[in-house]
Amino acid sequence: MKVLVTGGAGFIGGHLVEALLAAGHQVRILDSLLDRAHGVAPQPEVDPRAEWVLGDVRNPDTVTHALAGVEVVAHQAALVGLGVDLQDLPAYTAHNELGTAVLLAGMAAAGVRALVLASSMVVYGEGCYTCGEHGVVRPGPRREHDLAAGCFEPSCPLCGRPLAPGTVPEDAPLDPRNAYAASKAAQEHLARAWVVGGGGSAIALRYHNVYGPRMPHDTPYAGVASLFRSALERGEAPRVYEDGRQRRDFVHVGDVAAAGVAAVEAVATGRVEGMTTCNIASGTPHTVGELAASLAAATAGPAPVVTGQYRLGDVRHVVADPSRAARLLGFHARIGFSEGVREFATAPLRPTGAARAPAWEGAVSRLPGPARRQRQRARPGGR
Repeated sequence: MKVLVTGGAGFIGGHLVEALLAAGHQVRILDSLLDRAHGVAPQPEVDPRAEWVLGDVRNPDTVTHALAGVEVVAHQAALVGLGVDLQDLPAYTAHNELGTAVLLAGMAAAGVRALVLASSMVVYGEGCYTCGEHGVVRPGPRREHDLAAGCFEPSCPLCGRPLAPGTVPEDAPLDPRNAYAASKAAQEHLARAWVVGGGGSAIALRYHNVYGPRMPHDTPYAGVASLFRSALERGEAPRVYEDGRQRRDFVHVGDVAAAGVAAVEAVATGRVEGMTTCNIASGTPHTVGELAASLAAATAGPAPVVTGQYRLGDVRHVVADPSRAARLLGFHARIGFSEGVREFATAPLRPTGAARAPAWEGAVSRLPGPARRQRQRARPGGR
């Protein structure tokens, strides 16, 4: 089938393009080559078998052009990262929410009725917690004076007792706590409205902490794995926020791409109908400190430094229940943490900087093959 991958020149999008081609699908890429993701190269490295449209998903004419002959859309294009500060709110809204709305309107007009949406675990806010007295509870945002005092664990909102973290299922309430999270939740709501209003089908894949080759190099908007790798590449110790005991699910980009192919095939063939969401995760949690230490050991680099710093809007523990993706998509992560981190420790990263747009903007083409500072507080913690 013919698949349009928006953001197909990006980190996850690029791996998804390769996986779709390997599975025998035709692929067209729509990407605007945002500066912070694509660096100074005038053309990205993409598989020469893929068609290419350079342009902005917020442009209705570009979207109409890119959708011609397409059967299913994998919408990966987004401004990523948590946001540096509240001044990022307009940019996340403009790129992620407006871009998705324009794309969905174009799909409705073109009769394209199958969508795979790249969502994120950030829509949950904090993960799932249990209080010994009150059962499953949802803690509110952590308070700055607690973080400044080194008290990083959320407490029960009813009795103040310590909480036990667990795995978060897809039916957990959404509780976005930063600019990026709010825009990803909005994308899901827009997709649901598109499904209800037009009778299409959509799967929102809630990616957990994706890492792997070709992550963007060190920027304030990069993921923590990239920040640690970039520091080690410079011969510096990775700087770990809070106490390093934050739990996450680190999932390799190769597994994420495989999940994307499974979702494209499921929604395009009618095996999954309506609107559904799936956690895309390994199912095995690790701490942020463990990631930093494993990368340092794999590169024989300096040991991590636990800084006690924090970022408002960060959450403490988010670990997924991946059983729905296994049931609906047959997805199981294949690349273990140790194996994946060893590979990632020496894998190439994508340089970042000012991207230069090719002259063929808006045309379907085939390509030849191949900062701001994060806000920190006086005694603070959080990646």
